[in-house]
Amino acid sequence: MHKGTAFTQEERASLGLEGLLPTAVETLDRQVERVLGHLGAKPNDIERFIYLQELSNSNQTLFYATVMSDPARFVPIVYDPTIAEACLTYGHIYRRPQGMYLNRHMKGRFEEVLRNWPVKEVRFICVSSGGRILGLGDIGANGAPIPIGKLQLYTACAGVPPEGLLPIHLDIGTTNAALRADALYTGLREEPPEPDAVDAIVDAFMKAANAVFPGVCVHFEDWKGDDAIRLLERYRDRYLVYNDDIQGTASVALAGIVTALQIKGAALADQRILFAGAGSAGTGIADMIVEAMRGEGLSEGEARARIALFDIGGLIEKGRKDLNASQKPFAHDWKPTEDLTDAVKQIRPTILIGVSTVGGLFTEAVVRTMARTCERPVIFPLSNPTEKAECTPEQAYEWTGGKALVACGVPFPDVTLDGRTFHPGQANNFYIFPAIGLAVQATKPKRIDDAMFIEAARATADQVSQADRDKGMLFPRQNNILETERTTATRVAESIFERGLATVKRLTDIRAFIESLSYTPGY
Repeated sequence: MHKGTAFTQEERASLGLEGLLPTAVETLDRQVERVLGHLGAKPNDIERFIYLQELSNSNQTLFYATVMSDPARFVPIVYDPTIAEACLTYGHIYRRPQGMYLNRHMKGRFEEVLRNWPVKEVRFICVSSGGRILGLGDIGANGAPIPIGKLQLYTACAGVPPEGLLPIHLDIGTTNAALRADALYTGLREEPPEPDAVDAIVDAFMKAANAVFPGVCVHFEDWKGDDAIRLLERYRDRYLVYNDDIQGTASVALAGIVTALQIKGAALADQRILFAGAGSAGTGIADMIVEAMRGEGLSEGEARARIALFDIGGLIEKGRKDLNASQKPFAHDWKPTEDLTDAVKQIRPTILIGVSTVGGLFTEAVVRTMARTCERPVIFPLSNPTEKAECTPEQAYEWTGGKALVACGVPFPDVTLDGRTFHPGQANNFYIFPAIGLAVQATKPKRIDDAMFIEAARATADQVSQADRDKGMLFPRQNNILETERTTATRVAESIFERGLATVKRLTDIRAFIESLSYTPGY
């Protein structure tokens, strides 16, 4: 462990460090104070991101002590939205390797290559192909920061020990010709193969990962939509695996919806929901809402009938011939339209969810039309980064006369309108996947299923205080995220035990067990 100026005089003598460090022996808190000073002098968040990643390489303990000292401040720097800029410029800001970099030409040697990782007890792998990063599309190897950042949030937000976390970029090529032509691009300069070949590559990877790291949980992140859906279905009953873009996004959206409906005093089963965007995130959220509605007594058919999807081809209805398998269950007898305002008039949604990556898609006409038939519309422009948001919270509040309940995919500032202050929520997956990770670490379940994510959503919603609900807030405050995630992880772990999915013996005090597993930065 590198402790920098925190090495004691005795340690310096025994380790041959005398004369190699400044004289002062400092506490971790003093080191954090210095880091905060460095960060305050940086001109922008991308420079802070670069500094923090360098710190994570040189002194992991100090990195986590800094980030966990003020998660509301630092999570947006180490992850979304700052990580979007880091991904766009990755080949140009690259300093040193983090995690592992596999490519499709290693297919027959994945097991051999994975054994090069120095840590043998890996509990979680986050793997991305870079095929659909945030709202940036296919950026191939430039997506390498994503699994790094995701796993850093496992620790920063839920206290999952960092030693057992392995970020991997699995390079299958990229469709992005501009990147392939960039002299500083760090990945394969090849087009991705056909889906069957992708499946064979990932099959080999999954087999190797489980051979080298038995019992590892594989977290799929930011794969192309069709690949994401197909691979989750391919592995969910064979390995310990989940897809955060599908299940994590669905869970955090459901958490915000649950809180909003509690504020309104309404039942989920009575809602009409319109999605703008019908990719893996949209259909994933829709499927999870169907399961949650079934829990309130609706049949699957009744639940699906209350959900409509709209994509680049317009409203998804039975006459469409271009639908994939995940979209077809939501094709109803709507009148065809390619105009979102017309779709809102037809469906009269009480909840409008944007996962389109089309900035400004929720126009004034769309929002005002919705507000005419819904007293308190729930509006979630979830696309990110910031410029991809379907509307801003300020617009949603203004166009509904302050009646909307709003959550976005990235942080937005509070809004003051007509003397009232509104607090838009941030429906960010970091409320969910770190807690899922902590619960998985505690219970070692046979499989991961959607019921765990539904429980995580309800646990998250239950932690929004009444005072915050009165202000229109839909998610717990981020300044105490570790406590929030431990509570959510406890609820999920209890559910896993109750459903007989755990492979370890249940302890009497699950919360105490969860806390005993949590990492706290210290020398």
